[in-house]
Amino acid sequence: MEVLNSLGVLLGSSWASGVNLYLTIAGLGIADRLGWIALPGNLDTLSHPLIILIAVLLYVVEFVADKIPYVDSAWDSVHTFIRPLGGAALGYMAMAGTGPVLQIPVALLTGAVSADSHLTKATTRVAINTSPEPVTNSIASVTEDSLVAVILFLIIQHPIIAAILVILFVLFSIWFLKKMFRFLKKVFRFLGGKKPESAPAQ
Repeated sequence: MEVLNSLGVLLGSSWASGVNLYLTIAGLGIADRLGWIALPGNLDTLSHPLIILIAVLLYVVEFVADKIPYVDSAWDSVHTFIRPLGGAALGYMAMAGTGPVLQIPVALLTGAVSADSHLTKATTRVAINTSPEPVTNSIASVTEDSLVAVILFLIIQHPIIAAILVILFVLFSIWFLKKMFRFLKKVFRFLGGKKPESAPAQ
């Protein structure tokens, strides 16, 4: 049971970090500091006040940037490497003391899960930005943060359920990303095929 609980923490936190790394770090750190969860390995480092403070400040920046059309996609582009690396680092830290034979495979697994959720989020945002109105960005952002909060709650209270949900999400995302890539390909092909309007005769 302990192994399954740890798997829930690893998969849940890596998935959440791919959606919002800073909210995930802040949430895990606060939960560990308040005694709601005992983080494995060296993950208890996240409960240091300075780390929590920096994570909260970065989350505030992301909270604003994530609701502005096109700025959100630029932000996601910058985090294409940061979020998966963050997810991999969480896995590596969680397995501290087990040696590289376990640490490296777990880090690769958590990094891959984080990359999957990040790619799903980023692709969805690009599709949303094909619409000129800004409301959907705010709705998407709040929904994403809410999902991260739910996963963090499940990591604390029901880690096995968190692991199951993440596995189901990864399976769903494989189908979803195929659909989204086809949709975006059609959109960009349509936009690229538009001819500029001719100037009126004088």
